[in-house]
Amino acid sequence: MLAAPRLPPLRAHWPLLTLATVLAAGLAAPLATGAAAPGFYLEVLLGGLMSGVLYSLVALGLVLIYKSSGVYNFAQGAMVLLAALATARLSEVMPLPAAIGAALLMMVALAWLVERLVLRPLINQSPMAVFMATLGILYFIEGFGQLVLGNDIYKVDLGLPKDPVIVAQRWFEGGVLISPEDLVAAGIAAALVAVLALFFQRTATGCALRAVADDQQAGQAIGIPLGRIWFIVWSVAGFVALVAGLVWGSKLGVQFSLAEVALKALPVVILGGLTSVPGAIVGGLIIGVGEKMAEVFLSPVLASGLGVAGGGVENWFAYVLALLFLLVRPEGLFGERNIERV
Repeated sequence: MLAAPRLPPLRAHWPLLTLATVLAAGLAAPLATGAAAPGFYLEVLLGGLMSGVLYSLVALGLVLIYKSSGVYNFAQGAMVLLAALATARLSEVMPLPAAIGAALLMMVALAWLVERLVLRPLINQSPMAVFMATLGILYFIEGFGQLVLGNDIYKVDLGLPKDPVIVAQRWFEGGVLISPEDLVAAGIAAALVAVLALFFQRTATGCALRAVADDQQAGQAIGIPLGRIWFIVWSVAGFVALVAGLVWGSKLGVQFSLAEVALKALPVVILGGLTSVPGAIVGGLIIGVGEKMAEVFLSPVLASGLGVAGGGVENWFAYVLALLFLLVRPEGLFGERNIERV
């Protein structure tokens, strides 16, 4: 019996290539049509990249939890809030480095409590049960933080330069406005990605984590301590949440709206792949750039073409883009394709 011919790569992936072509054309359109000066275009592009890095910091925590349990952790945004809120309040009574250390210990303690009281009783249960448990953790953390730490807007001063600077005045008229604080955040995210990628690929714990994500029962059968793996993963996710909370808190102030950043991280992991650490970064950059470009350049076009007020494009653009990716590549750009025998 002759084997069925394999589809050529370009033909097999034409929906994804078509979507990528449309996005690339939209990205280049403001320059090609003269709608934006090169300096202003570059400024918007850099702003989008920096926003994407902040989204990626939250998405990293989501990827960590998903790789260990196969469940989307809705509590990640609340963890970002709790870590930032604890640091802000503790820094009022102690030096900032000590406050950060204490907040990190709090996140590790939270990971231990989650593993002991929530995840351990749910071993080998359905993913839906664990998913519902993360919702419960979300509301508990938000209520606990508001009860114990307060609900005002607090500041976290990391000593980063906040005043934007103008660069490249020699090449672009008026120069390009950039934020040094965003550049530092980008460096932090790049370092975290490198460390986490090495953790997953080069350490025994990382290999055990991937095995548990594939099949919990099989992992237990070969002697992998599931409880310890979950504790480590939630601790690392807590550390990532602390870093993200510090960056977001320094930039926007520590407030309860930080818990909603996990919703913006959902399109990020859909694009990059729920199981890919580098995918979280790439997805964040795509979402960040797409939002900024759509808000600055697409919104006026829609307003004039449809006769509407305009604005608010960045609030829905990420979710529309994620929907399109779900239609053409559900596993994401770097996600693992699941193949099941029937």
